[in-house]
Amino acid sequence: MNLHDANRGIHSHKKRKRVGRGPGSGHGKTSGRGHKGQGQLAGWTSLPIFEGGRMPLVRRIPKRGFHNQWGRDVAIINLSQLEQAFDAGAEITPDALRDRGLLKGRYDFLKVLSQGDLTKKFKVSAHRFSKAAEEKIRQAGGEIVLLPGPAPVVKNKQKQ
Repeated sequence: MNLHDANRGIHSHKKRKRVGRGPGSGHGKTSGRGHKGQGQLAGWTSLPIFEGGRMPLVRRIPKRGFHNQWGRDVAIINLSQLEQAFDAGAEITPDALRDRGLLKGRYDFLKVLSQGDLTKKFKVSAHRFSKAAEEKIRQAGGEIVLLPGPAPVVKNKQKQ
């Protein structure tokens, strides 16, 4: 490779393609649209999934699963993780968990589960607790603080 070959073919001020300006331009007469057919007329644009009239791949493949757009994201933390990450007497809040790297991303609720044993006394703040986790925290001499969360989703009740 030679130094004068390094920038060959790179143009910082490339001229735009001017269609419909006569046969000398190389894009005259049909302006690159060809003769006849769907795309020849002005104003016609296709969707990104358009495949020339056949059934698009996006619509041929069967749909799977379900995404609940009103579903709440629940972040889960286990007692064993709290036991490892915090010293006795610590006040555990969502901010403290995030600082220690135990909570990542966004969530609607923080729930404490009972996996593992708890020997240290903690003051734990969360939106939800499993019954077993509540018992284990209280048995260790700890305290539970329920945080207010987003309003629960109320389903329509049918008249009886």
